[in-house]
Formats: sequence, structure tokens, C-alpha cells
Amino acid sequence: MTSRILFIGGSGVISASSVRLAVDRGHRVTVLNRGRSSARALPAEVETLVADATDPAAVAAAVGDREFDVVAQFRAFLPEHVGSDIETFAGRTGQYVFISSASAYQKPPSRVPVTESTPLRNPFWRYSRDKIACEDLLVAAYRDRGFPATIVRPSHTYDKTLLPTTGGWTDVARMRSGKPVVVHGDGTSQWTLTHADDFAVAFVGLLGHPSAIGEDFTITGTHAPTWNQIYTWLGEAAGVEPELVHVASDTIATVAPEIGPGLVGDKAHSMVFDCSKVQALVPEFATTISYHDGAREQIAWFDANPDARVTDADLDAVFDRLVAGARAF
Repeated sequence: MTSRILFIGGSGVISASSVRLAVDRGHRVTVLNRGRSSARALPAEVETLVADATDPAAVAAAVGDREFDVVAQFRAFLPEHVGSDIETFAGRTGQYVFISSASAYQKPPSRVPVTESTPLRNPFWRYSRDKIACEDLLVAAYRDRGFPATIVRPSHTYDKTLLPTTGGWTDVARMRSGKPVVVHGDGTSQWTLTHADDFAVAFVGLLGHPSAIGEDFTITGTHAPTWNQIYTWLGEAAGVEPELVHVASDTIATVAPEIGPGLVGDKAHSMVFDCSKVQALVPEFATTISYHDGAREQIAWFDANPDARVTDADLDAVFDRLVAGARAF
């Protein structure tokens, strides 16, 4: 059945693949974003509304009095964003899908695999606590007013443009120049990586699904390599055998505080997920792309797009300091 779907966002890492798949499946797709150019072009069939997704008045003006079968919100990060959406779309959509984050789950996790019943608590990262607060608003709106909310929690979703390592292209540049790269901890913790094309299968499968209303879903897949494997596969794709230097996560967070919350509050822990709940509604969802293949796709894209190969000189210097400190012991 064809649905009228509004994507708020739509050209980002995790949303662009979902937009493409929704169009391929025959849905009428509208995307609301700032209209800026992106490496992820929208299909020609997509209608575009231009507005700042974090400006409630701009969103309301752009949407007007239109109604949608589904509103998929990729750009809400604060409770006030979600609160405004509830007022704007109440009575005007059959489903409101909020993209939260698996980083909202308990850190460190008391047990794995993580499921939807795992408590939401992250004392290390404000981003995650804000997502939890957004979820709390939606749960209350569903219970009190029947607002048709669905909550989705992806973890580390990537496409060809988004490298998963701490330094991004700076790490690849270091590898290719023969410099060691810094890996947090001992590199043996597991980290779930999900290709955006795999995520899209589960996500689009939930859109308009009546059994998804009032529910929350983890969408991550089952591919959970160690960080040593992730860095090694990236190096192999770049044509080198990388030298890995292991540094405690707390040390990295102290030397580079801008990295600390996302590291100590998420990546430092082994995060393995049970996705059986979403698979019960979308049985075709599975991990089909491993990072071994994803790394090759990424390096090929970066090598073909020199403007994207940006190194961070400050971060590079931080890595040098961390390597020197590790070798001093």
C-alpha cells in the first residue's frame, strides 16, 4: 500500500538510504531539510520542503495544513524539538517515528545482548540523555493522548561517507603515511556496525505498520567485530597493514575531552544487540553487509572524492601525544 511519508531530515547517513528504499517501494515521499547540497542525492521522485528542522515555526510553516500517513523524524535531538512535533502533527499523521539512539541504553550494560527491555541510562553523554528525555515525552504522549509514536534506536550506522574510527580520515592518512593509529582500550571490545542500506530495510518495514505504534525497536543488526578488526579492515582497504597502539579510554578522554563523552559513554563498551523484536515485524531485515566490505566501499569513495579527504591537524597531534605516552610505558 502506498503511504504519504514525510522525512524530517532525509539526506543524512541513516536517512538517505531509507528515503531511496521508500521511493523504490512506491511510497510518496516528502523530505524536509535545509536544502543544502549533500553527497547523498535524493531520488528525482522526492518532493522537497525547505526549512530548518530544529525551528518549530519554520517546520509548521513549511508543512502547512498537510497530513501524512507517516512522519519520520531524524533531526530531533532535544525534548523541545519533539514537544513541538507532537503539537504540530497530532491528529495529522497515522504514525510518528522518532529516531533515538542505542547509546541511550544502560552504560556500561549490565548484560548483553542489549534488548528493548534494557534500562535507558547514560551518565556519561549528554546527547544520550537528551534522546532519553525525547523518548519520555513520546511515551507520555502515547499513553495520555494516543499520539501514534514509534521509537527506533540505531547504533553506529554508516555509509560510504562516514568512517567509524575515532579519527575518521585522519586515521587513514596516518595509516598510509606509516604512522600508528590509536585504538581505545585493548581493541577487543565488540562494536556493532550497521550499513545504512541494511538499516533501511528494517526502518521502512516499520513505516505504516500498525503493530509498531506505541512500541520501541532496536535496529542494529548482528555484525559486531572488535575494534582491532575494524581498524585492520580499514587499513587493508586503504592498502596498508596498520600499526595499532592501544590507549585506555579514560586516558583518551582526558587528553581529548571533545572525544570523551562519545567514547566513554558508548564506544568503550562491548555493545551487542538482540534485534528479534524488529525482525518479528520485518522478517526480511538482516545484516547483509559486513564492515570488511563496507571499508572497501568507503576507501573507494574517499579516493574518488579528494575534497572529502580532510585531516584534522589538532587531532593528529593528539594522537601523536597518546602514542608517545603509550610507548613511554
